[in-house]
Amino acid sequence: MVEQVLRANILGGRIPRGLVLLEGPIASLMQTSRAPVQTALLRLEAEGLVRRFDGRGFMVARPGEAVEPTRRDLREIGLHIPKMIDDALQSRASWERIYETVETDVAACLVFGRYRLIEAELAEHFSVSRTVVRDVLGRLEERGLVKKNQSSHWIAEPLTAQSIREHFALRRILEPQALVSAAPLLEHAHLAGVFARFRQAEAAFDGRGEDAAMRDLEAFETLLIDTCVLATPNDRLREQIRHNLLPVLAAERVLRQLGLPDDRAAITEHRLIVELLLLAAVPAAAAMLEAHLAAAERRSIAQIKIVAVLPEPRSIAPYLTQLE
Repeated sequence: MVEQVLRANILGGRIPRGLVLLEGPIASLMQTSRAPVQTALLRLEAEGLVRRFDGRGFMVARPGEAVEPTRRDLREIGLHIPKMIDDALQSRASWERIYETVETDVAACLVFGRYRLIEAELAEHFSVSRTVVRDVLGRLEERGLVKKNQSSHWIAEPLTAQSIREHFALRRILEPQALVSAAPLLEHAHLAGVFARFRQAEAAFDGRGEDAAMRDLEAFETLLIDTCVLATPNDRLREQIRHNLLPVLAAERVLRQLGLPDDRAAITEHRLIVELLLLAAVPAAAAMLEAHLAAAERRSIAQIKIVAVLPEPRSIAPYLTQLE
């Protein structure tokens, strides 16, 4: 929805050329989190509707277009948001309003041990009902981040080297096949935009700030998966991939937040996959994806071993209780 609204307002001229778009103000205006805004801006960048510049955020301009960046409050512009989308944003269920925060809090503890989530404390922390809390926990359970034990307690199990291996074993089975089935449906122009984004990131990686690099690495992984894997026409395959991916991506996010170094090679691997698809070398692209997943598994396990010797952070959410 975010992507659709921004694209329509850019193409319709309501968002002026040169305007700087920042994740925070867009997320606030559309009553959503930063994650979908980040993904939307990356996709619009791949289409050539926005681009990076020597500053924070994205500028509404095509690649090479001579325009000066300007900053204005988006609320003053008066974005056109279709009623159907506005109603959907306004009427999101209460559990959705806190879900991402809870998911992030749970993911942040996965690498430090086994934790219990207490419904009453969760409800009090967010000032919501127990019904809303159960909805949130039920969806976390569907995504494999928590489970109920024999005593009906909600437990977040630790992410271990063994569980990482199991998740990546499934990824290597499912995702290359999804890429092969998605390949005939991928638009060449869109792939070319994604390829250019990865190429640019490769060249700029070493000279950019560490925080920006880590944010982009997560966004690049999501962009690759969304573009080349989840485009599969097989609905069941797509759902299995999403279900298996959530704890993996959540853990990788936490590891980056802890300041552990990431590997520039990951962006090169992303770029090679897209480049092979552009050359219509689909079997080679699938093989490259499998090689990328094997390398990503090794990187994740190495980082898990580093985290094992770190003390528990002080920022664990108050409604999470560590178990022995």
